[in-house]
Amino acid sequence: MADIFDVVADATRRVLMQVLLERSVSGQSEAGEISVGDLVEHLGLSQPTVSKHLKVLRDHGLVTVREDGQHRYYRMDAAPLESIQDWLIPFLSTDSNSADVDGTDDEAGSAAFSAWAGADVGDTIGRRIAEGSHQARMALHGASDKLSDASGAVAGKLPAGVRRRLFGER
Repeated sequence: MADIFDVVADATRRVLMQVLLERSVSGQSEAGEISVGDLVEHLGLSQPTVSKHLKVLRDHGLVTVREDGQHRYYRMDAAPLESIQDWLIPFLSTDSNSADVDGTDDEAGSAAFSAWAGADVGDTIGRRIAEGSHQARMALHGASDKLSDASGAVAGKLPAGVRRRLFGER
């Protein structure tokens, strides 16, 4: 089972959590809830995609669900994020106390952390995997076409009796 860091590492889940958080603090609904259908419409994703990510968030306690007939309403529960906050505090405390002797902040360390924190590694890796998969699929498709053409050419040169036995031709 993935830990909380794996859960929030996914860009789609972070967007879902942001929408749920905005809903809970804006008071758009009395309980800070939003339906799956509204999330689908708001994010422009398919219903199965949204539901899959909501299940992961629910399994890790980041959202709660209320069922009303066939409708499900989700609400943010930020309590599990405390483990991330607890893990980050020493880094943030060190960063805020990292003034040089001359009183300047250690901007390089802060900039490096900010760059790392803002990087969307999952999206980059996902795109690379998708590109590689597409290239492999195109290569296999091309090879399949060439093989089909070659076997057709060879079959055309076979005597009629052999073609009938091999391919069931009449």
